[in-house]
Amino acid sequence: MPGTNLTREEAQRRAALLTVDSYEIELDLSGAQEGGTYRSATTVRFDSAESGAETFIDLVAPTVHEVVLNGTPLDPAAVFEDSRITLSGLYAGRNELRVVADCAYTNTGEGLHRFVDPVDQQAYLYTQFEVPDARRVFASFEQPDLKATFRFTVKAPSGWTVISNSPTPEPKDDVWAFEPTPRISTYITALIVGPYHAVHSSYEGPGGQSVPLGIYCRPSLAEFLDADEIFAVTRQGFDWFQEKFDCAYPFAKYDQLFVPEFNAGAMENAGAVTIRDQYVFRSKVTDAAYEVRAETILHELAHMWFGDLVTMEWWNDLWLNESFATYTSIACQAYAPGSKWPHAWTTFANSMKTWAYRQDQLPSTHPIMADIRDLDDVLVNFDGITYAKGASVLKQLVAYVGMDEFFQGVQAYFKAHAFGNTRLSDLLGALEETSGRDLKTWSKAWLETAGINVLRPEIAVDDAGVVTSFAVRQEAPALPAGAQGEPTLRPHRIAIGLYDLDEAGKLVRTDRVELDIDGELTAVDALVGKARPAVVLLNDDDLSYAKVRLDEESLRVVTEHLGDFTESLPRALCWASAWDMTRDGELATRDYLALVLSGITKESDIGVVQSLHRQVKLALDLYAAPEWRDAGLTQWTDATLAHLRTAEPGSDHQLAWARAFAATARTPQQLDLLLALLTGAEVIDGLAVDTELRWAFVGRLAATGVFDEAEIAAELERDRTAAGERHAATARAARPTPEAKAEAWASVVESDSLPNAVQEAVIGGFVQTDQRELLAPYSAKFFEAVKGVWESRSHEIAQQIAVGLYPALLVSQETLDATDAWLSSAQPNAALRRLISESRAGVERALRARAADAAASA
Repeated sequence: MPGTNLTREEAQRRAALLTVDSYEIELDLSGAQEGGTYRSATTVRFDSAESGAETFIDLVAPTVHEVVLNGTPLDPAAVFEDSRITLSGLYAGRNELRVVADCAYTNTGEGLHRFVDPVDQQAYLYTQFEVPDARRVFASFEQPDLKATFRFTVKAPSGWTVISNSPTPEPKDDVWAFEPTPRISTYITALIVGPYHAVHSSYEGPGGQSVPLGIYCRPSLAEFLDADEIFAVTRQGFDWFQEKFDCAYPFAKYDQLFVPEFNAGAMENAGAVTIRDQYVFRSKVTDAAYEVRAETILHELAHMWFGDLVTMEWWNDLWLNESFATYTSIACQAYAPGSKWPHAWTTFANSMKTWAYRQDQLPSTHPIMADIRDLDDVLVNFDGITYAKGASVLKQLVAYVGMDEFFQGVQAYFKAHAFGNTRLSDLLGALEETSGRDLKTWSKAWLETAGINVLRPEIAVDDAGVVTSFAVRQEAPALPAGAQGEPTLRPHRIAIGLYDLDEAGKLVRTDRVELDIDGELTAVDALVGKARPAVVLLNDDDLSYAKVRLDEESLRVVTEHLGDFTESLPRALCWASAWDMTRDGELATRDYLALVLSGITKESDIGVVQSLHRQVKLALDLYAAPEWRDAGLTQWTDATLAHLRTAEPGSDHQLAWARAFAATARTPQQLDLLLALLTGAEVIDGLAVDTELRWAFVGRLAATGVFDEAEIAAELERDRTAAGERHAATARAARPTPEAKAEAWASVVESDSLPNAVQEAVIGGFVQTDQRELLAPYSAKFFEAVKGVWESRSHEIAQQIAVGLYPALLVSQETLDATDAWLSSAQPNAALRRLISESRAGVERALRARAADAAASA
């Protein structure tokens, strides 16, 4: 019974048999304001390589009314089962299929999502099809290598707008008839329907090129939409990508649609990118938020070439889509003329790479080029390896072959495979041609193996402080228990930075050596005879993907002077190394806290500051010895308040410290201050207590029992928006009472009516780090419920519950034992087993880190 799954072998057989020409899809969405179901009629024309063959087309629908194959009606009851329609007796050559069904609106962010805005009570629709959800809207051969053209005809309520991949036509009698798309995959088709607010412009490119641009959001967000800023980032991307790819933008227009209750950051639908509407900022945010939004915009734009124009054959090359878009979006921010974020590689090192390192140390770690056996595999593979490790390794590949050679290979790749499907070997072949490097060995070491290497310097000096020998030792630690594969030493192209303190006490780079290292020990003769610097930093400029350790002298200097590096990237690399050591139990949580408190005052990069805030809080909550945790939290909370009071008024740092204080305020005096800031009884110069900051304060006051339903309801009355409803749901679930927890649990686990975004908000409120005793009874309830949830809910909804409600805060051997017992008795499928095993690994890591922290106190 396939259910909604599809195996790689089934997809390969279908691709060998079929060539799909075109789809004509008619949707009647005129009843969208009321919801329920809608009529979907699909005509698909395709060729079969064999006469009399049998195949299937995919469809997830409550009712199928009509199936007609080559003029012959088929009985839906006989041919429609398990989300598939069986097609027998195909003609050799051209076939035509018509399917008429009732399809359902969803509230899970999959298929055709329907949302009603509490501000105007209007419905807003959008599609989300990756990985396999076009079949929820129309009958389709749901795999990336069966490309076709798509002609959508949509009936919508009067006054609404319909946007799709092709340019938006003028409606006739509320029917919108779009021109066919170029040949694209099913998962990047799109429809966005509703009374959306729009802003239009254009990109004027070389040779008279003019691309219409559109930005859309709900009218209730229009006052906050900074369209000029979004257009500016978009145009910068067009300029840079078209030059680097030597390939004109391949679609007729480019719309960006900020949509509600979106599960991911954004989606690269061809010419109609959907983006989570939290990126329309209702309140003041730091520059780090604008930088992340810009990276998202550029990431999706890069996908128009890599992913949409040229698409992977099967999902095992998903990493190539995502890694390429991630790498080129960061590179555009770092190198494009006039970019606001030339420090983008600092942000990458500080956020994306820490995600990759974390993912790569889980029992589910896998090669970048993963073995994707079926759709269940790929649905849980949108992870830190597919995105962040892959992009890190592409950065290493650029260092290895040269940036010009890399992009020359990419240009050849686009020219050879436009509107087609490819495998990794197609890209590597193009890069070998332009670089002259043999990439087969490189690919085997980097893309086909799992795990992280550790690089350490080995330095000897004479009495005068002159280096007499220098080598880089590479280690390949054992993979986590349960992980597939063997530890692997890899070739690395790295830089070694030498830093000394100047007269002002700043750490400045005085020398840099770039070289290839391979094997267990690589001598670096270029540094012999030089004076030993204050700090030796391996993998300077962050060219490779590896854990880096400092030698004893460098560690001593960095501990005292981490904030004194003049450049942000070496600071970020040292901060990341310290965090990595804390997670690995090599640095006690209390020592990590001391390091952050001594260096964060000098940290100018706001993205790094905000990451440090999150990491310190996580370390104190999970990695601190329980008997010291309160002392550590007191020390940290006192520091957040002191920094809040001394930060420059109105600055990003002031806002970041206000949020950090709100996340951890604990004493009656601190909670009184939050309340006073909320009511205006106390004012901190320059701090705007706006809508989003108010909710941060309300959430903490609810979690500590200062606020209850009356105060939460009053705040919601001030902010009767979708965001306000989510914040209120979080605050209600956060209240420290058995009744509040029971109510939250029931709404998520025992009912399936919550929309995706509201469910996420409730889970976020339910799990509070200072409510362990209240949460303890829910550990057993979780293991009783999770398999049933997984089997009965959609993937996105089930994954939120399986990850979000796992008892990760109950760091104990009992939690490990309960997990192991469940894994052995429940026999979950591979995807659910993976998610639970990853959560288990987090508890195991926390136990080790706590032991290290306790040992430090002794």
